[in-house]
Amino acid sequence: MNQTPENTTETNPFTKPGFIIAAALVAALIAATVLIFLLPKEQGNTQATPTQQASSATPGPTVSGTSDESVCGLPAGKDTALGTAPKSTWELVGTMAVPTDPSKAGPGAVSDDGLRSCFAQSPTGALYATANIWAASFNGHAEQVYLELAAESPTRDKAVKAIEEGKDVGGGASPKVQIAGFVIHSYTPNAAVVELAIKSNDGGYGAFSTSLLWEDGDWKLDMPAAGGGTVRQISDLSSFIPWAGV
Repeated sequence: MNQTPENTTETNPFTKPGFIIAAALVAALIAATVLIFLLPKEQGNTQATPTQQASSATPGPTVSGTSDESVCGLPAGKDTALGTAPKSTWELVGTMAVPTDPSKAGPGAVSDDGLRSCFAQSPTGALYATANIWAASFNGHAEQVYLELAAESPTRDKAVKAIEEGKDVGGGASPKVQIAGFVIHSYTPNAAVVELAIKSNDGGYGAFSTSLLWEDGDWKLDMPAAGGGTVRQISDLSSFIPWAGV
């Protein structure tokens, strides 16, 4: 379909019943839970394109603690873009299907409690890292994501402090969503901005951008100081590369 994506408005999403699809996003680290909202397929209001929205979130090229060597020995890629969907093997993390390629893109390590880490320094590795980080956040591992898969920043420090004080930074029911597509808005070996399209059980679509930093040999979630991320409501996948495991 060649339709214009329909995105979030500036209005209060709490006035739109039935839009809550997920909790435990990055703003939860300050001590509260942030909710993602999706419109049903028929609803929405046109706003900026994904590229316009991601431009303000593009991380700078200078990153502390970067390393060209993967922490688990995965090979770095030479590509700087990903214009087609990678051929992926999918596994379930909770209720969400995620891509896996342990010898090339990652995850190269899975902890005893199921947390997945170590992704290749490549566009595909950044994409796989984004999918696996959010699946972990959505399925009971939000605290581990903040502690182990977040880049160093004052925002992460607040999350760690909240966790140490016993505050719940990962509350909320697991969302019933699946990855439906992606766009990599920017990529360098040290930073990337990946936008995932997701589909809810009722057939609605949403999308959110994630900034990643290459730190200590792995892709880490770059938590924005204001909390949350760029969340959009979309009507279809016309602006995304279709990519799904379910």
